[in-house]
Amino acid sequence: MTEIAKLGEFGLIRHLTEGIKPKNASTLRGVGDDCAVMHYPDKEVLVTTDLLMEGVHFDLTYTDLRHLGYKAAQVNISDVFAMNGTPRQLTVSLALSKRFTVEDMDELYAGLRAACDRWGVDIVGGDTTSSFTGLAISITCIGEADAADIVYRDGARDTDLVCVSGDLGAAYMGLQLLEREKSVYYQQVDEAKKRGDKRALEQLAHFQPDFAGREYLLQRQLEGMARGDIIARLREAGVRPTAMMDISDGLSSELTHICTQSHVGCRIYEKNLPIDYQTAVMAEELNMNVTTCALNGGEDYELLFTVPIGDHEKIEAMDDVKLIGHITKESLGRVLVSRDGNEFDLKAQGWNPLK
Repeated sequence: MTEIAKLGEFGLIRHLTEGIKPKNASTLRGVGDDCAVMHYPDKEVLVTTDLLMEGVHFDLTYTDLRHLGYKAAQVNISDVFAMNGTPRQLTVSLALSKRFTVEDMDELYAGLRAACDRWGVDIVGGDTTSSFTGLAISITCIGEADAADIVYRDGARDTDLVCVSGDLGAAYMGLQLLEREKSVYYQQVDEAKKRGDKRALEQLAHFQPDFAGREYLLQRQLEGMARGDIIARLREAGVRPTAMMDISDGLSSELTHICTQSHVGCRIYEKNLPIDYQTAVMAEELNMNVTTCALNGGEDYELLFTVPIGDHEKIEAMDDVKLIGHITKESLGRVLVSRDGNEFDLKAQGWNPLK
């Protein structure tokens, strides 16, 4: 293994970005100067930033660095798609403790580059520094859109339809599965240490978690996926959302943002929430309410959007998009209609990193 100090900051940057060639005409100059240079004639520029902290946003006990890099890029790219834009460039800044090697960073960058290649995005710069508290990743994604195409959170109107892509709650169930197996592992380690059982400790070095039949949940948690494919399908169908967000903190929280900023209410139907079979089985196994998981779990990175009621047939004809309710007047509040017809206030109970 190669110590990062052996290469130094600029040596590491050269090592990680070697061979990266621009794919976008708007990228005039990428890594190598004090600033990247980009040109956007007749376009609006979209910029989004995410900061991921070890121990808060990810756990390297069960997250490998390649998957982490892939997901870190995807969650930023997702924000640009959520504005109905096209992602073009990415900058990556890292804070590293001494436990990481050059080979570790190769793995992280392999994931970053795979995600960028998936959507035709250029890595154009960033920064590196030392850290005393583990790994921190800060990513900025830059995109473009015609001014008339940009979709904000404040455009939802009474009678609009509320739609989501994909399914909900799977990423959260994947996290619960990983945390459960981590707990089982450390419990067995503690018991072996108390017994002084060296052989058991040696065997635990090859501990195999029980993930059988739960592969989809792990994929949803470890990878994440920006839904640029849904944006492309909406454009092909001639559907322009009136408001849109990606679901990072949970459907209930994101829908609250749209309703608050658009000054509207909503009615969401529990029976219409798209939930994968593995998600439902895992929730039952953990004695958790699957609807609560779907509403509040977070990290799905699906698209939540509203469209005019006149687009109903177009939405119904789209694969992997589900109509889950409609927008109402603000005075009617935000309501979840249960399967048995009861009505409950829909509250923002998604993930809050500052709590």
